[in-house]
Amino acid sequence: MDNDRRVGALLRDWRLRRKLSQLELSVQSGISTRHVSFVETGRTIPSPAMIERFAEHLGIPLRERNRLLVAAGHAPTYQHRALDDPDLTHARTAVRRVLDAHKPFPALAIDRQWNLLFANAAAEVFFEDVSAELLEPPINMMRIGLHPKGFASRVRNIEQVRGFLLTRLARQAAESGDPELIALHEELSAFGRADGPVRLDPADIALPIHLRHRDAELSLFNTIMRFGAAFDVTLDEIAIESYFPADAATAAYLTELVPVAGP
Repeated sequence: MDNDRRVGALLRDWRLRRKLSQLELSVQSGISTRHVSFVETGRTIPSPAMIERFAEHLGIPLRERNRLLVAAGHAPTYQHRALDDPDLTHARTAVRRVLDAHKPFPALAIDRQWNLLFANAAAEVFFEDVSAELLEPPINMMRIGLHPKGFASRVRNIEQVRGFLLTRLARQAAESGDPELIALHEELSAFGRADGPVRLDPADIALPIHLRHRDAELSLFNTIMRFGAAFDVTLDEIAIESYFPADAATAAYLTELVPVAGP
Protein backbone atom coordinates (compact mmCIF):
# COMPACT_ATOMS: atom_id res chain seq x y z
CA MET A 1 0.00 0.00 0.00
CA ASP A 2 1.58 3.30 -1.13
CA ASN A 3 1.97 6.07 1.41
CA ASP A 4 1.16 8.79 -1.16
CA ARG A 5 -2.34 7.55 -1.97
CA ARG A 6 -5.36 9.55 -0.83
CA VAL A 7 -7.02 8.50 2.41
CA GLY A 8 -10.37 7.99 0.67
CA ALA A 9 -8.92 5.49 -1.79
CA LEU A 10 -7.19 3.62 1.02
CA LEU A 11 -10.38 3.41 3.07
CA ARG A 12 -12.30 2.22 0.02
CA ASP A 13 -9.70 -0.54 -0.48
CA TRP A 14 -10.19 -1.69 3.12
CA ARG A 15 -13.97 -1.61 2.78
CA LEU A 16 -13.84 -3.73 -0.37
CA ARG A 17 -11.34 -6.08 1.27
CA ARG A 18 -13.88 -6.64 4.02
CA LYS A 19 -16.58 -7.17 1.38
CA LEU A 20 -18.80 -4.39 2.73
CA SER A 21 -20.96 -1.97 0.77
CA GLN A 22 -21.00 1.70 1.72
CA LEU A 23 -24.46 1.13 3.20
CA GLU A 24 -23.27 -1.81 5.31
CA LEU A 25 -20.31 0.18 6.63
CA SER A 26 -22.66 3.06 7.36
CA VAL A 27 -25.01 0.86 9.38
CA GLN A 28 -22.16 -0.74 11.33
CA SER A 29 -20.27 2.47 12.09
CA GLY A 30 -23.16 4.91 12.50
CA ILE A 31 -21.60 7.18 9.86
CA SER A 32 -24.02 8.26 7.14
CA THR A 33 -23.70 6.66 3.71
CA ARG A 34 -23.34 10.15 2.24
CA HIS A 35 -20.40 10.88 4.52
CA VAL A 36 -18.77 7.53 3.70
CA SER A 37 -19.10 8.38 0.01
CA PHE A 38 -17.70 11.88 0.49
CA VAL A 39 -14.64 10.50 2.33
CA GLU A 40 -13.96 7.84 -0.28
CA THR A 41 -14.22 10.28 -3.20
CA GLY A 42 -12.02 12.86 -1.49
CA ARG A 43 -14.74 15.48 -1.03
CA THR A 44 -14.26 15.25 2.75
CA ILE A 45 -10.99 14.76 4.64
CA PRO A 46 -11.76 12.70 7.76
CA SER A 47 -10.55 13.77 11.19
CA PRO A 48 -8.31 11.43 13.23
CA ALA A 49 -11.37 10.41 15.29
CA MET A 50 -13.32 9.59 12.13
CA ILE A 51 -10.44 7.54 10.73
CA GLU A 52 -10.26 5.62 14.01
CA ARG A 53 -14.00 4.96 13.83
CA PHE A 54 -13.72 3.59 10.31
CA ALA A 55 -10.67 1.54 11.30
CA GLU A 56 -12.43 -0.08 14.27
CA HIS A 57 -15.34 -1.26 12.14
CA LEU A 58 -13.12 -2.39 9.28
CA GLY A 59 -10.67 -4.23 11.56
CA ILE A 60 -7.68 -2.29 10.25
CA PRO A 61 -4.33 -3.08 11.96
CA LEU A 62 -2.45 -0.32 13.78
CA ARG A 63 0.30 -0.14 11.13
CA GLU A 64 -2.30 0.63 8.46
CA ARG A 65 -4.17 3.08 10.70
CA ASN A 66 -1.01 5.16 10.86
CA ARG A 67 -0.85 5.13 7.06
CA LEU A 68 -4.44 6.32 6.84
CA LEU A 69 -3.73 9.16 9.25
CA VAL A 70 -0.65 10.28 7.32
CA ALA A 71 -2.55 10.07 4.02
CA ALA A 72 -5.17 12.41 5.51
CA GLY A 73 -2.49 14.88 6.61
CA HIS A 74 -2.55 13.94 10.30
CA ALA A 75 0.23 12.74 12.57
CA PRO A 76 0.36 8.98 13.20
CA THR A 77 -1.23 7.95 16.50
CA TYR A 78 0.49 4.64 17.21
CA GLN A 79 4.15 4.23 18.10
CA HIS A 80 6.21 1.77 16.08
CA ARG A 81 9.34 0.72 17.93
CA ALA A 82 11.77 -2.10 17.26
CA LEU A 83 11.22 -5.12 19.47
CA ASP A 84 14.62 -4.59 21.10
CA ASP A 85 13.74 -1.00 22.05
CA PRO A 86 14.36 -0.41 25.80
CA ASP A 87 10.78 0.84 26.17
CA LEU A 88 9.52 -2.62 25.17
CA THR A 89 11.54 -4.46 27.82
CA HIS A 90 8.44 -5.32 29.84
CA ALA A 91 6.64 -6.58 26.74
CA ARG A 92 9.57 -8.81 25.75
CA THR A 93 9.73 -10.16 29.29
CA ALA A 94 6.01 -10.87 29.25
CA VAL A 95 6.26 -12.78 25.97
CA ARG A 96 9.19 -14.86 27.21
CA ARG A 97 7.34 -15.65 30.45
CA VAL A 98 4.35 -16.92 28.48
CA LEU A 99 6.61 -19.13 26.35
CA ASP A 100 8.57 -20.47 29.32
CA ALA A 101 5.41 -21.10 31.32
CA HIS A 102 4.17 -23.37 28.53
CA LYS A 103 7.07 -25.83 28.88
CA PRO A 104 7.37 -28.75 28.45
CA PHE A 105 5.17 -28.08 25.41
CA PRO A 106 6.27 -26.01 22.38
CA ALA A 107 5.46 -22.31 22.14
CA LEU A 108 6.79 -19.54 19.95
CA ALA A 109 6.19 -15.89 19.10
CA ILE A 110 5.95 -14.71 15.49
CA ASP A 111 5.45 -11.39 13.74
CA ARG A 112 2.78 -10.51 11.16
CA GLN A 113 4.77 -12.20 8.37
CA TRP A 114 5.35 -15.46 10.30
CA ASN A 115 8.96 -14.61 11.18
CA LEU A 116 10.15 -16.15 14.44
CA LEU A 117 10.77 -13.75 17.31
CA PHE A 118 11.17 -16.06 20.31
CA ALA A 119 10.72 -19.76 21.07
CA ASN A 120 10.92 -21.93 24.16
CA ALA A 121 13.15 -24.99 24.44
CA ALA A 122 10.36 -27.40 23.53
CA ALA A 123 9.97 -25.76 20.10
CA GLU A 124 13.16 -27.60 19.09
CA VAL A 125 10.89 -30.45 17.97
CA PHE A 126 10.12 -28.26 14.93
CA PHE A 127 13.71 -27.26 14.12
CA GLU A 128 15.51 -30.60 14.29
CA ASP A 129 16.76 -31.77 10.86
CA VAL A 130 15.59 -28.55 9.17
CA SER A 131 17.99 -27.40 6.43
CA ALA A 132 20.48 -24.81 7.64
CA GLU A 133 19.44 -22.38 4.89
CA LEU A 134 15.92 -22.20 6.35
CA LEU A 135 17.31 -21.46 9.81
CA GLU A 136 19.09 -18.31 8.67
CA PRO A 137 17.42 -15.24 10.22
CA PRO A 138 14.72 -14.27 9.76
CA ILE A 139 13.35 -17.77 10.34
CA ASN A 140 9.93 -17.98 8.75
CA MET A 141 7.74 -20.54 10.51
CA MET A 142 5.28 -20.89 7.64
CA ARG A 143 8.17 -21.60 5.28
CA ILE A 144 9.88 -24.22 7.45
CA GLY A 145 6.49 -25.84 8.08
CA LEU A 146 5.68 -26.33 4.37
CA HIS A 147 9.08 -26.38 2.65
CA PRO A 148 10.39 -29.87 1.72
CA LYS A 149 13.65 -28.97 3.49
CA GLY A 150 11.78 -27.86 6.59
CA PHE A 151 9.88 -30.17 8.90
CA ALA A 152 7.16 -30.92 6.32
CA SER A 153 8.82 -34.27 5.60
CA ARG A 154 8.21 -35.25 9.23
CA VAL A 155 4.51 -34.32 9.24
CA ARG A 156 2.43 -37.43 8.64
CA ASN A 157 -0.71 -35.48 7.72
CA ILE A 158 1.09 -32.86 5.63
CA GLU A 159 -1.69 -32.61 3.01
CA GLN A 160 -4.18 -31.76 5.72
CA VAL A 161 -1.83 -29.29 7.39
CA ARG A 162 -0.83 -27.72 4.06
CA GLY A 163 -4.48 -27.22 3.10
CA PHE A 164 -5.21 -25.46 6.37
CA LEU A 165 -2.07 -23.29 6.44
CA LEU A 166 -2.18 -22.20 2.79
CA THR A 167 -5.83 -21.25 3.13
CA ARG A 168 -5.00 -19.27 6.27
CA LEU A 169 -2.04 -17.58 4.59
CA ALA A 170 -4.10 -16.70 1.51
CA ARG A 171 -6.76 -15.13 3.71
CA GLN A 172 -4.16 -13.11 5.65
CA ALA A 173 -2.56 -11.91 2.41
CA ALA A 174 -5.92 -10.90 0.95
CA GLU A 175 -7.14 -9.15 4.10
CA SER A 176 -3.89 -7.25 4.67
CA GLY A 177 -2.76 -6.63 1.11
CA ASP A 178 0.79 -7.27 2.39
CA PRO A 179 2.99 -7.94 -0.69
CA GLU A 180 5.40 -10.09 1.35
CA LEU A 181 2.57 -12.39 2.48
CA ILE A 182 1.29 -12.58 -1.09
CA ALA A 183 4.79 -13.55 -2.29
CA LEU A 184 5.15 -16.10 0.54
CA HIS A 185 1.84 -17.71 -0.43
CA GLU A 186 2.93 -17.96 -4.06
CA GLU A 187 6.29 -19.44 -3.04
CA LEU A 188 4.83 -22.09 -0.73
CA SER A 189 1.99 -22.99 -3.07
CA ALA A 190 4.63 -24.27 -5.50
CA PHE A 191 5.31 -27.15 -3.07
CA GLY A 192 1.66 -28.24 -3.15
CA ARG A 193 -1.63 -26.37 -3.13
CA ALA A 194 -4.63 -26.61 -0.85
CA ASP A 195 -6.79 -29.30 -2.41
CA GLY A 196 -10.36 -28.81 -1.25
CA PRO A 197 -11.64 -28.32 2.30
CA VAL A 198 -9.71 -29.73 5.24
CA ARG A 199 -11.25 -33.01 6.40
CA LEU A 200 -11.12 -33.63 10.13
CA ASP A 201 -11.64 -36.71 12.22
CA PRO A 202 -14.90 -36.22 14.18
CA ALA A 203 -12.92 -37.12 17.33
CA ASP A 204 -10.53 -34.17 16.88
CA ILE A 205 -11.22 -30.91 18.71
CA ALA A 206 -8.85 -28.94 16.44
CA LEU A 207 -6.59 -29.55 13.47
CA PRO A 208 -3.89 -31.97 14.70
CA ILE A 209 -0.28 -31.94 13.57
CA HIS A 210 1.06 -35.49 13.50
CA LEU A 211 4.81 -34.93 13.72
CA ARG A 212 7.61 -37.46 13.82
CA HIS A 213 10.44 -36.55 16.20
CA ARG A 214 13.32 -39.00 16.39
CA ASP A 215 11.61 -42.31 17.09
CA ALA A 216 8.39 -40.82 18.46
CA GLU A 217 5.11 -39.94 16.78
CA LEU A 218 3.73 -36.73 18.28
CA SER A 219 0.23 -35.37 17.95
CA LEU A 220 -0.21 -31.63 18.63
CA PHE A 221 -2.78 -28.88 18.24
CA ASN A 222 -2.25 -25.18 18.77
CA THR A 223 -3.85 -21.99 20.03
CA ILE A 224 -2.97 -18.37 19.19
CA MET A 225 -2.73 -15.49 21.65
CA ARG A 226 -2.25 -11.77 20.98
CA PHE A 227 -1.93 -8.64 23.09
CA GLY A 228 -5.51 -7.67 23.80
CA ALA A 229 -5.14 -3.87 23.79
CA ALA A 230 -1.82 -3.02 22.16
CA PHE A 231 -1.05 0.62 21.34
CA ASP A 232 2.30 -0.10 19.69
CA VAL A 233 2.46 -1.42 16.13
CA THR A 234 5.11 -4.01 16.97
CA LEU A 235 3.12 -5.46 19.88
CA ASP A 236 -0.09 -5.42 17.84
CA GLU A 237 1.57 -7.69 15.29
CA ILE A 238 2.98 -10.30 17.70
CA ALA A 239 1.21 -13.64 17.87
CA ILE A 240 2.07 -16.35 20.41
CA GLU A 241 1.44 -19.89 19.18
CA SER A 242 1.16 -22.46 21.95
CA TYR A 243 1.11 -26.16 21.10
CA PHE A 244 -0.62 -28.76 23.25
CA PRO A 245 -0.39 -32.55 23.26
CA ALA A 246 -3.40 -34.18 21.62
CA ASP A 247 -2.79 -37.48 23.39
CA ALA A 248 -1.21 -38.87 26.55
CA ALA A 249 1.77 -40.39 24.72
CA THR A 250 2.77 -36.99 23.30
CA ALA A 251 2.40 -35.33 26.69
CA ALA A 252 4.61 -37.98 28.33
CA TYR A 253 7.25 -37.74 25.59
CA LEU A 254 7.53 -33.96 25.77
CA THR A 255 7.58 -33.99 29.56
CA GLU A 256 10.58 -36.31 29.48
CA LEU A 257 12.25 -34.43 26.59
CA VAL A 258 12.08 -30.92 28.06
CA PRO A 259 12.60 -30.45 31.82
CA VAL A 260 10.25 -27.72 33.00
CA ALA A 261 13.02 -26.15 35.08
CA GLY A 262 15.44 -26.19 32.14
CA PRO A 263 16.50 -23.23 29.97
